[in-house]
Amino acid sequence: MNKWNTSLTERISYGLSDAADNLVFQMMTTYLLFFYTDVFGLTASEVAILFVVARAADVFESLIIGIMIDNTHSRWGKSRPFFLWYSFPYVIFAILTFVTPNFLPHSGKLIWAYVTYLGLGFFYTAVNLPITSILPTMTDNEQETTLLGVIRQFSGSSVQIIVAVFTIPLVNLFGKGDQQKGFLGTIILFGIISLALILNTFFHVRERYTDDNINHQPISKVWGMLKQNRPWIVISIVIFLYWLTTSIKNQTTIYYFKYVLHDENLVSIANSFTLTALIGVVAIYFVSVKLGKKKTMLLGIIIAFIGQIIITFGAYSKNLALIFSGIFVNGIGGGFIIGLVSIMIADTIRYGTSMGIQAEGVLASTDDFGVNLGLGLGGLITAESLQISGYVSNKTQSASTISAINLNYALIPLGLYIIMFLILLGYNEKKIQNAIK
Repeated sequence: MNKWNTSLTERISYGLSDAADNLVFQMMTTYLLFFYTDVFGLTASEVAILFVVARAADVFESLIIGIMIDNTHSRWGKSRPFFLWYSFPYVIFAILTFVTPNFLPHSGKLIWAYVTYLGLGFFYTAVNLPITSILPTMTDNEQETTLLGVIRQFSGSSVQIIVAVFTIPLVNLFGKGDQQKGFLGTIILFGIISLALILNTFFHVRERYTDDNINHQPISKVWGMLKQNRPWIVISIVIFLYWLTTSIKNQTTIYYFKYVLHDENLVSIANSFTLTALIGVVAIYFVSVKLGKKKTMLLGIIIAFIGQIIITFGAYSKNLALIFSGIFVNGIGGGFIIGLVSIMIADTIRYGTSMGIQAEGVLASTDDFGVNLGLGLGGLITAESLQISGYVSNKTQSASTISAINLNYALIPLGLYIIMFLILLGYNEKKIQNAIK
C-alpha cells in the first residue's frame, strides 16, 4: 500500500467543493419547482416542459464537459482549472435563476426562466463534474480515496441539510412576507459563500496521478472502453435511480406539508431529520472495510427502503411522528448510498485505466449525467402529475391532487429503491479490485 498523499488542508478543501455546489444544488432540487409555480408565476405544465428541455440539454453537457476535462492542458492540471474558470458564471446564473422579472409579460418571464435555468445547468456541471474526475488523480491509495470521498459527502450532506432546514426561514427573513425578495436574498447569500468555497478548492487541491501515455485517447477508443466497463454502467444506472427518487420526494415535500398538512413551516423541521445522512456517510469508512463498497451500498438501500415504508404509513395517516421517524431512518440509508457514489466512480475510472484508457472526465460525467437526468425526469413526473391532477397554486387542492402528492412523496420512491437494489447486484466489485491492484 502506498503512502498517503494529501494533507488535512487539501482534504477539507476537496470536501468543501461539494459543500459549495450543494448550496445552490439543494435550492434547485427542493425548492425550484415550488418557486416557479407559487412565486415566479409559471404553470406546473410549463415547468414540466422546462425541466424536460433542461435535462435533454444535460445529456450533452455532461459529456461535453467530460471531454473538455480529458482534453485540457494547463499548468494546473485537467480538472482543477474548471473550478477557477467557471465558478463566477455559475454563481451569477444561480442568482439570476431566482430573479422574478415582473417587468416582463408572462411569455418574457418564461423565456427568462429558460435562459437562466439552462445556463445554471451548464455551469453547475462545469464546476461539479471536476469534483468527481479529480479524485482518482489526487491519490493512488484506495483507503485515502475512500476517506476523501467520505469527507466530500459529509461536507455536501451537511450543507444539503443546512439549505433544506434554513431556506424557508431565510426566505421569510429576507422577504418579510415577499417570497420573491426572500428567495432572491437567500440565493445571493448562498451564492457568495459558494463562490468563496469553490475558489478555496482551486487553490488547495492538486492532481498527482495521470499517465500521459494513455491520456487524451480518441473518443472512439474511450467509447469502446465504456462498453466493456460493466461496473461503470451499473453504478451509472444506480446514480440515476437514486436522484430520480430524491427529486420526486424532495420536490413534493413542500407541497405535502403545505397542502396536505396545511403548514409549510413544518418543512424545515422535517428536513432537519435528514441530518442523519451524516451518520451513514461517516459509517462508510468503517463499514466498507468489513463488507466492501457494494455490500455497504446495498445495506444503505435497505435502510433507506425501511425508512420510506415508515414515511408512507405516516404520510397516509397524517402522523407527524411516523413521518419524522421515517425521514430519520431514510436519511441514514441515503448517507450510505450517496457517500459511496464518487468513491465507486473513482474505482471504475481506475478500472478503465487498467484497460489502457485514462478518461476520468468522460467516466466522471456519468455522475452529473445521472444527477441531471434523475432530477429532470423527477421534476417532470412531479410537475406533470400535479398538472394532470388539477393542481392550482395557493388554493385548496382537490382529492385527486392530494392523491398525486401522496403518491410522489411516499409510494413511487418505494418502488424505485427496489429497482435500485436489484440493479446494484450486478456490480462486480471483485473484478475491479483484481484489475486495479
